[in-house]
Amino acid sequence: MTSNTKIHAIPTGNFKLDGGAMFGVVPKNIWQKLILPDENNLCNWAMRCVLVETADRRILIDTGIGNKQNEKFYSYYHLNGDNSLEKSIGRVGFGFEDITDVLLTHLHFDHCGGAVFRNDNLALVPRFPNALYHVTSQHWEHANHPNEREKASFLPENFEPLMKAGKINFVKDGDTIADCIDIKVFNGHTFGMIVPLIHSNDQKYMFMADLIPSSAHVSINYVMGYDIQPLITMAEKKALLPWLEKNGVFLIYEHDLQCLGSRVEGNEKGQFKAVDFFNTLS
Repeated sequence: MTSNTKIHAIPTGNFKLDGGAMFGVVPKNIWQKLILPDENNLCNWAMRCVLVETADRRILIDTGIGNKQNEKFYSYYHLNGDNSLEKSIGRVGFGFEDITDVLLTHLHFDHCGGAVFRNDNLALVPRFPNALYHVTSQHWEHANHPNEREKASFLPENFEPLMKAGKINFVKDGDTIADCIDIKVFNGHTFGMIVPLIHSNDQKYMFMADLIPSSAHVSINYVMGYDIQPLITMAEKKALLPWLEKNGVFLIYEHDLQCLGSRVEGNEKGQFKAVDFFNTLS
């Protein structure tokens, strides 16, 4: 594995989603002890990306919601916070042109909206001109032919320009990027979603995407209402969580506004919880 790999958290702003939708069948009187909703039952969530830096590669994982949609679209999600994709990448010393790879866990708008932007001629073009964009072929096919339930989450303008520009590279489970990111594929939230395992020197980190979007979702039955195969999500978590604990893997949460990540700990009943919370990667 590549040595001297650095991982940077890239916050891109926050948005609000219905608490019931985020916790599925878990009753509100239980989940609100973990995430407090507002008077409209909305909870505030991070849109956190990660930048993996090696000697010769700068790999951005996910891109947030972007800024090319109209005001009406963004009003549904109550965007808030001072962070942006550009600010956060600049804060760690890079510009968009320095990114060599973009790994898109999946193509829901809050994960890939920043991958494409409107240039001065209002044309939709890749936001990172020197980057190759990685996604699974299974998910690409699904995003381009979505089911009715998930259709609203896939905005063609977020990803079609990438294929038109010849920037898409298909990866599969078991592939490795830059000798430091292992591709792991899961199918409960959506078909062909990547949950990358990152090797940083002697430590392992897993960027949880929407498999475990926050520390409040570690418990196996805490599954989002957005998941297209919730029983598959539960099975995937049940298989993964013991491995994460055994191997001392740090989880990085994409949507947790309160913490950047944690480890997990299980008990004799097979129940898991988040422990050892952290907010920096240094």
